[in-house]
Amino acid sequence: MRVLIVEDNVRLAGLMGEGLSRAGIVCDRAISLDDADAALACAQFDALLLDLGLPDGDGRAWLERRRAEGLALPVLVLTARSGLDDRIGGLDAGADDYLVKPAETAEIAARLRALLRRPGPRANPVIEVGPLRFDTASRVASVAGQRLDLARREADLLELLMRGAGSVVRRSQIENALYNFDDAVSPNAVDAAASRLRRRLDDKGLGSMLHTIRGLGYLLQDEQG
Repeated sequence: MRVLIVEDNVRLAGLMGEGLSRAGIVCDRAISLDDADAALACAQFDALLLDLGLPDGDGRAWLERRRAEGLALPVLVLTARSGLDDRIGGLDAGADDYLVKPAETAEIAARLRALLRRPGPRANPVIEVGPLRFDTASRVASVAGQRLDLARREADLLELLMRGAGSVVRRSQIENALYNFDDAVSPNAVDAAASRLRRRLDDKGLGSMLHTIRGLGYLLQDEQG
């Protein structure tokens, strides 16, 4: 999951980003609404974490405008505005959930995961491809009940490939999902992550499920299907 944090308190945004990263969520940060617009124009995100009091405008008005323009991704408002009218106004403006500061990072992560479990292409929190099973809430992959020991980016890559099972997942899609704007991504970073994941699958006798499509990306396919 890749999330854009729109928060002008740099220290708070950094702490949230660190905490969410430990929960397996890739985070980018924007300190203004203009920055948020720029980020949304050049990258794909799974959800938006939005403060309302931004230096260049009101987040609620911005969200209402962006919804009218077609912004579809889930939005979790995280703000100090705790009044009933504020909460109703935020939800009516297009927020999918509303959380009052201060909030624990674990709850923020849980609410983001809940948003992605709502009806739609991500409704099922457990993905299965052949003998592979991936629980998107716990970030645990398993084969026939045996846990796969995966690093965070390996787990992120496996989730992405399982969601697109049977189709080629392009390298650009993988880079967008696994790395944020601040990450230094080497030319072979995606290949290295795929190689590590293939070794993990090999340990369970499933290395043949992961195919390299030269010049395009990677394909995960149930060999028994």
